[in-house]
Amino acid sequence: MRRWLATGFITSYLAFLGWGIVSHALKFQVFSHPVMYFTVWDMFCGWQAYESRIHIVAEGDSGTFYELSPPPWGDFAPFGDLARVHYDALGNSFVRIAQNTLKNTEHEPIRRMLVVEECWQKKYNLPEHLWAMRFDEPKDPKSYFWLRATFTPEGDLMYAGPDFVGYHASLAVCENPRLMSDAKRGRPFFSVNPALRGDQSLLNDPSAWAGGPNSLLPYTH
Repeated sequence: MRRWLATGFITSYLAFLGWGIVSHALKFQVFSHPVMYFTVWDMFCGWQAYESRIHIVAEGDSGTFYELSPPPWGDFAPFGDLARVHYDALGNSFVRIAQNTLKNTEHEPIRRMLVVEECWQKKYNLPEHLWAMRFDEPKDPKSYFWLRATFTPEGDLMYAGPDFVGYHASLAVCENPRLMSDAKRGRPFFSVNPALRGDQSLLNDPSAWAGGPNSLLPYTH
């Protein structure tokens, strides 16, 4: 009996891991259920030194800005006290969250919806007594605000940019003469944004990658 139980457990465990590998490789139902976090192959893929939060706001015709997340009735926090919108690193639900708030509230005509990322160093999350033990300087947290995306009220994409940390990581590479020299000696390639996947009309539209109305180039001042 014990042998049967052990064999069944090992078989189930290997099948579970096998399903995770196949699901991750084929991008099939990767985010279909919270349990998939423990199933896909790339769990614990890395940590960074910055904490980030997402703010979704709407701009009315009068120039007034309205906060869409959190909505007036409160946030949905599925895992602890952190709102659902902050778990969406890829921004798949930003439009639906914003439109749901607009649909259930009274407001003036909306001109556009903005997704703003707030970013700060994780060291500022330390409690005061731990901060005093580790650092000599006073605790003075600073946040950086970064425009991630702009949408029309109907949900059409007007602008999309990288996350704050990713942009500065690529900027550091571009400002390194040795890395840029290595890149120029390499083979050229085409980089296709995943947001354009499956939409051949955008792929064939030069404005989608050449800085036109549908540009997905990094935001610059």
